[in-house]
Amino acid sequence: MASETKVVNLAEEAKLAGEGVTTPSYAFTTICKSLVAGGVAGGVSRTAVAPLERLKILLQVQNPHSIKYNGTIQGLKYIWRTEGFRGLFKGNGTNCARIVPNSAVKFFSYEQASKGILHLYRKQTGNEDAQLTPLLRLGAGACAGIIAMSATYPMDMVRGRITVQTEKSPYQYRGMFHALSTVLREEGPRALYKGWLPSVIGVIPYVGLNFAVYESLKDWLIKSNPLGLVQDSELSVTTRLACGAAAGTIGQTVAYPLDVIRRRMQMVGWNHAASVVAGDGRGKVPLEYTGMVDAFRKTVRYEGFGALYKGLVPNSVKVVPSIAIAFVTYEVVKDILGVEIRISD
Repeated sequence: MASETKVVNLAEEAKLAGEGVTTPSYAFTTICKSLVAGGVAGGVSRTAVAPLERLKILLQVQNPHSIKYNGTIQGLKYIWRTEGFRGLFKGNGTNCARIVPNSAVKFFSYEQASKGILHLYRKQTGNEDAQLTPLLRLGAGACAGIIAMSATYPMDMVRGRITVQTEKSPYQYRGMFHALSTVLREEGPRALYKGWLPSVIGVIPYVGLNFAVYESLKDWLIKSNPLGLVQDSELSVTTRLACGAAAGTIGQTVAYPLDVIRRRMQMVGWNHAASVVAGDGRGKVPLEYTGMVDAFRKTVRYEGFGALYKGLVPNSVKVVPSIAIAFVTYEVVKDILGVEIRISD
């Protein structure tokens, strides 16, 4: 998701709230550097796992009457055999164009939401040393996810359609701008936000649980220090990455059915998607959904409950490398740009 809707530099973003980020605004240059670091981290990490991301979407929306992708290894081999190396990265350019601003806005929004919530929380409790609770972190993370997702949703919508195209597709979008203009012309402006509602609903458990679980797990490790993982009251980079991966896996598993429904709703109204989108269980015509609830009902009715988790395996496989690469990239770019994080004493 986002869904996801996905969290870039999960560990660093959650860490900011736990350290008590102060309410005064950053200098403009520092804000820009933070946005650049978060955006670059998102773009690099997405490119590294692009084949798994494309396979996930293909599994989510493929026609059950004509199964082409049947598992992670088989699916990747099939794409390589039928479309070559470039096929593994189809839609990645659009994804990077979306994920860079998405990650940057998400990073910045979480910082600002955390500072604002912390300021109000300290004012309400009268305790200037108070820190964000897991529930408040969840709220800050959910706000950041919704803002970032909404700002870039049209790009995600057309990215999904470009990703499911193959060389044999009856119609080809030539790129992101061509896809945006075509959808706008043929289906109207509302079509650019198809599947937005399940995306928003999915952001709350996905992004929220990511931040809350990560920070809670980190705090527990610091207090209990199992296996001697804590040194000088700090967790190692490897341990923090493991916490981020665990948090990401929990969040995406809870929210995953909403991601499947979102992708299927994005295909509705696309006249040339008949070879990709599921049929109605009897014929081979593309399925129409009147809304999110109808999409859930028809998916379960015609394909079973398991259809809500199609593509979960490749999505889970990419969690660890994606978070690890995003974390390392963000740290490197932040050091190169000389970003300094202001925290309270």
